[in-house]
Amino acid sequence: MRQTHPMAHEHHRRRDNVASASAPGAVEARLQLIETAGFGDYALIDSGNGRKLERFGTVVVDRPEPQALWTPSAGERAWKNANAVFAGDDDEDKGRWRIDKPVPESWPVKVGAATVLCRLASFRHMGLFPEQVPHWQWMLERLAEKREPARVLNLFAYTGAASLMAAAAGAHVTHVDASKKAITWAKENQAASGLSAAPIRWMLDDATKFVAREVRRGKTYDVVLVDPPKFGRGPEGEVWDLFTSLPPLMKDVAALLAPQASLVLTVYAIRASSLAFEQLCREVLAGRGGTFQSGELAIREENGTRAVPTSLFTRWCGA
Repeated sequence: MRQTHPMAHEHHRRRDNVASASAPGAVEARLQLIETAGFGDYALIDSGNGRKLERFGTVVVDRPEPQALWTPSAGERAWKNANAVFAGDDDEDKGRWRIDKPVPESWPVKVGAATVLCRLASFRHMGLFPEQVPHWQWMLERLAEKREPARVLNLFAYTGAASLMAAAAGAHVTHVDASKKAITWAKENQAASGLSAAPIRWMLDDATKFVAREVRRGKTYDVVLVDPPKFGRGPEGEVWDLFTSLPPLMKDVAALLAPQASLVLTVYAIRASSLAFEQLCREVLAGRGGTFQSGELAIREENGTRAVPTSLFTRWCGA
């Protein structure tokens, strides 16, 4: 039995930026800005001066956000209300959390059918990326179109919010991550979500190697989520570099897509271009038809004034 997704009515915005040319052979490009205004357990309170102030459940955090070039609109008192502040270089691999008010070791944040146990993790992360809510909604819409239990492949799956939502909707999920710590965290989220019996296959593996094996086995999936880091290492020291490793991976991912499948690629290398990643997807999916959407994800402040860009995306639905 498929569950009605409780986030189906969450507010998010799509804004189209259409660029076209009249020159012979010109190609029309349509890029989208997809924003989320937050949800019950999450809000972007304020942003500016290279920082963002957010609420995850009951905990307020102050984290770096280099793209917040403007001046904060909330008063100093709001910023001083933060439980924890991530202090360090602009490089997200360096820094540490300063705890100004009590913070639990972990605490629950409800997002749709999933409960994510947030933590003050390294690299200024919390274990949840709220800007991806519209992608998860889109995934659930695609799953609802399937008559049989859909097969979902979640690559670089981290703490598993998308995996849990897909499983709660009746899908059979393969969750792949190269970090044992991340998979352990995802399993804890599974228990916290009351989904211990859900059909999720947990794979501690290098995404590139796993996908290549699945291609050789002739496996196919109805929905594939790809959320790669800029740099990383697999469980056996395999090196991942986004700009050199992604193209061959996407060629293999294309071979795993069942007829009328769907694909979501999210990239946090925000200094790159969504157009570049769309063109890569168009190349590996050449001849498959279907429709593409590309652009940026952003989170809007709770007062509605501004939105903070977070990542690039390309989505594809097979014909």
